[in-house]
Amino acid sequence: MTDFDPCRVFRKLAYNNALANLRLSNACLLLQPGEFDAHRTSFFPSIRMTMNHILTVDWFYVDALEGGTLGPKAWEVEEPFTALEALIAGQRKVDERLVILCEKLTPDALTATVHLHRTGRIQEERADDVLSHLFQHQTHHRGQVHAMLAGSSIKPPQLDEFKLMTMPGSGAGRSPPSAGAKRS
Repeated sequence: MTDFDPCRVFRKLAYNNALANLRLSNACLLLQPGEFDAHRTSFFPSIRMTMNHILTVDWFYVDALEGGTLGPKAWEVEEPFTALEALIAGQRKVDERLVILCEKLTPDALTATVHLHRTGRIQEERADDVLSHLFQHQTHHRGQVHAMLAGSSIKPPQLDEFKLMTMPGSGAGRSPPSAGAKRS
């Protein structure tokens, strides 16, 4: 018999998600004036717009996973933050909520029904499916920001590590790598 924990992968994804968002945010802090807002080729035409989209969609899904009813109000304001520092703080808060949610997961919670409040209807999905979609969405759009950074004055950060099991910057457990550090 194995000690398989179906929740473990979601905990790891939540921590990795927070680390990747931290690294991406730290990289953006190094951009030259105007680069964060500059028009670029991507689904959302700037780094600022893409990072705001990541955040508002996180608000939507994390709220639903917590049992909330925020729904489409999450993106009523398409770009809630124009200042990078405020955007980073908002992302950090929702990343912390997601880590806490994933830390509390049980096998039964993974199969629980999540009510996604859509415009004019409530969509019902399993929690594990919602989490899988949320992490896919994050990865997809972070990749777009990463590509846009390649056309800026800074080198895009390493985002695809999968080793972290503590909240970045929390001081708990082993120390997370800094935004530019390489780990073996």
